[in-house]
Amino acid sequence: MTVLLLASERSLLALREGSPWTVDVHLEGLAPRCLAVDRAHAQAYCGTQQHGLWRSDNGGRSWQAVPGVRDDWDITAVAAGAAGSGQVDGAVYVGTEPSAIFRSVGEGQTWSESVGLGRLRSAATWSFPPRPETHHVRWIEPDASVPDRVFVAIEAGALVRTLDGGRTWEDRTEGGPYDTHTAATHPLARDRLYSAAGDGYFESLDAGETWRRRVEGLRHRYLVGIAVDPRDPETVVVSAAAGPFVAYRPAGAETFVYRSARGRAWTLSSEGLPPPGGTTVSRFAVDADGGIIYAANNRGVYRSPDAGAKWAALDVAWESGQPSSGVLAAALLREPG
Repeated sequence: MTVLLLASERSLLALREGSPWTVDVHLEGLAPRCLAVDRAHAQAYCGTQQHGLWRSDNGGRSWQAVPGVRDDWDITAVAAGAAGSGQVDGAVYVGTEPSAIFRSVGEGQTWSESVGLGRLRSAATWSFPPRPETHHVRWIEPDASVPDRVFVAIEAGALVRTLDGGRTWEDRTEGGPYDTHTAATHPLARDRLYSAAGDGYFESLDAGETWRRRVEGLRHRYLVGIAVDPRDPETVVVSAAAGPFVAYRPAGAETFVYRSARGRAWTLSSEGLPPPGGTTVSRFAVDADGGIIYAANNRGVYRSPDAGAKWAALDVAWESGQPSSGVLAAALLREPG
């Protein structure tokens, strides 16, 4: 059964497939911020703002605090790698504010900090514009093809990489994205890296060594979410706004979804989606087995079986669970059995 996890400002929501989809509410008041799924072990992780890291082993039906994670960690990103996804079996990465990376290989039993991240030359320039005295890890992307190669986005200032699971780090490269919000890799396109950034859309075909900024057709270039067709690495969907002040809050929000197929110019992908006005920026989750992309925002959840060409709203029994203030993260999980 498909389970769609959504992190909102108030709680973590587990939407379970059905007619209608049902909603279970978890971690109320614990400020969930980020999500990750370890497909090989059927586990899901949720990072919170100073309330620890939580894990579910039963399809999101219940959640337990992961040992070894300090309550004072302000967790802003989490990723889980597993055998078969190009990563060390059971590896979990946590990113925090201020920017730091912690890694566990024992399913979260013990943690070690990757101290080299803060020693990069660009670290002196990292700064989060609303609070320029700090910065944080916005996204962690374990490579879908290469073990221990992981890409990390700092908000704001750099997209960096490690080739050895965090023991050493390589700094941002000239011409690369400055403000990546979401990155992606693809199991069918080794060395390809996708970036949805505040400064536009970027692609690399050599694992971040060089970059191409591709914005033809993008009238709104503040990008947040990204989803790549699991069956076709040439088809990409992004969520966009004119800037941060019209992206995240329903009052005054105006957001869009764009699609690019076969490297062609971006076009609006709006059929079946709510109107831009009052709609917070969408976060995506991808069903790698079914080739389906889900988009979640304050208006609801939308499903596309054709990689973003058309969308349809899910029938969800929200009751009091609908994330009316917007969605911070989305992830897809298969319930065991």
